[in-house]
Amino acid sequence: MNAHEFLKPDGWLGVSGGPRYVQLKRRLEEGISSGVLPADSSLPPEREIAELTDLSRVTVRKAIQELVKDGSIEQRQGSGSFVRKGLPRLEQSLSHLTSFTEDMRRRGLETTSTWLERGIVLPSPEEFVALGLAAGDSVARIHRLREAGGQPMALERAVLPLDILPNPAQVDQSLYLVLEHNGHRPVRAIQKISAINLARTEADLLAVAEGTAGLSITRTSYLESGRVAELTKSVYRGDAYDFVAELRLSY
Repeated sequence: MNAHEFLKPDGWLGVSGGPRYVQLKRRLEEGISSGVLPADSSLPPEREIAELTDLSRVTVRKAIQELVKDGSIEQRQGSGSFVRKGLPRLEQSLSHLTSFTEDMRRRGLETTSTWLERGIVLPSPEEFVALGLAAGDSVARIHRLREAGGQPMALERAVLPLDILPNPAQVDQSLYLVLEHNGHRPVRAIQKISAINLARTEADLLAVAEGTAGLSITRTSYLESGRVAELTKSVYRGDAYDFVAELRLSY
């Protein structure tokens, strides 16, 4: 079955199926998941979809825009709408304190970083409080785009006291390996995870459409002594990660 036959409205478009753009969106999602609309293939033009389905072009455009926001479809200037190549979904445990580099290498994926900021700076008020700094203290700040297997995966901004990370230029790939070498690797952390829609700057860096679903994670890490060693704020692509936690019955 080709895309034109798949989009004929018999059997999936009806008065009881909800808003018509939602019905079309669901049908296109079915086409993507079933392989009728394979990765990197182009959708028929909006005009053709409107003629096939007897829907207005406004309705067709709205359905496609919703799929663009979800990250299933990408629009290429002058070329049309294409099914986005999917990333393999990665499970990350919330029960173990590991670095991005360690997680990816365990899965056989090589990591790279694009540096957005790396240096010694004055802390923001939030960083000052979170790290328990004294007046006049500076911090080491590293901000980078994390890539695995050649794909952008996450944006990571970490801030540490200077006696924990005196020289941020030491960090090439894994921050935690540098901290372990210096005798300051964290042993526990508290993480807060929130669902977000990516702003334009974040979306551009992660190679997805503005408004695409993402995950915002704030991590506060502690040394064995109980001292705060690190405050990290990360933004992950929502189409690439599943976070998994093991829960046990409390008696």
